[in-house]
Amino acid sequence: MYDSFIDQLNGLDLSGFSFKPAPFNAVDFPCEDAIDQTLSGVWSDLFAMFADTALEADAEDIAWGFVNLFHRAASRKSSQLDRASDEIRALLASADGSEVHTSNLEEQVERAQAADASMIAFEEMRETAAALYLEEIGSSWRPMTGSRSNHAAHMTSAVVNAREFLRARAERRRDANTPQGTPIVFSGGRSSFATTDDAKAFASKVWSTLDKVRDHVPDMFLVHGGDTKGVDRLAAGWAERHDIQQLVFSLDRRLGARAGFKRNEQMLQMNPRYVVALPGNGVLERLVIDAKARRITVVDRRSLGASIPKR
Repeated sequence: MYDSFIDQLNGLDLSGFSFKPAPFNAVDFPCEDAIDQTLSGVWSDLFAMFADTALEADAEDIAWGFVNLFHRAASRKSSQLDRASDEIRALLASADGSEVHTSNLEEQVERAQAADASMIAFEEMRETAAALYLEEIGSSWRPMTGSRSNHAAHMTSAVVNAREFLRARAERRRDANTPQGTPIVFSGGRSSFATTDDAKAFASKVWSTLDKVRDHVPDMFLVHGGDTKGVDRLAAGWAERHDIQQLVFSLDRRLGARAGFKRNEQMLQMNPRYVVALPGNGVLERLVIDAKARRITVVDRRSLGASIPKR
């Protein structure tokens, strides 16, 4: 898993070596204003093209793919950084003091610096596009697999894959895949409503509940199941609008009927401050029971008025 390049260098014995500054500076990358203006313009034209056409229903998929372009670019740079870092370790292990060896090491460090800076630049573009996605679609953008990690210090609204988080925690590593703060578990099912106004009223109540939780726990990060068609979608959108980190525990489909209960166990192992419970099924009810058994406070909103669709 990725650590910042500076952290990796700090963990290596670099005595006797001197390295040049990175072969670029901030002006070599697109500035924040240019990114905002360019992507906003492209985004606006893209949706205007689809509006009132037979392809309008496919606009959400296209929008997801637009954000994913920058996510994939950042991932490729992260892989380049990993390879360069591995090469640096190998060169240090075989150090012979020769000029050729030192030159090779300096070259790898320069490659790593370039990959690191480029990765952060692409992540900034992805975050700008993801904000446009949230505004247009109404839900938080997530990659198909893995985490949406942010390695720039000023970015906070990372969506982190739970398996990667557990692996990082087991190794006692604190990196971009480890959310900081107090965990709040949020859980609920898929609901149906008689009218659009009923759906909007329900969403407003969900967001109001989360606002109140944040008032009590300012350093919260949100733990949920990442269901893009259920109430998790409302919570994810709220979290991104408020720059709240999210830790997503997706269902492990290999476990069959036990998947939901296993996810309950994993979320409660986070020792959350609160469990926010919305209308749901038997898996949700078991989560509430287990949380109370562990003396975890349950913010019970199961009677908000939504109905659970019949399977």
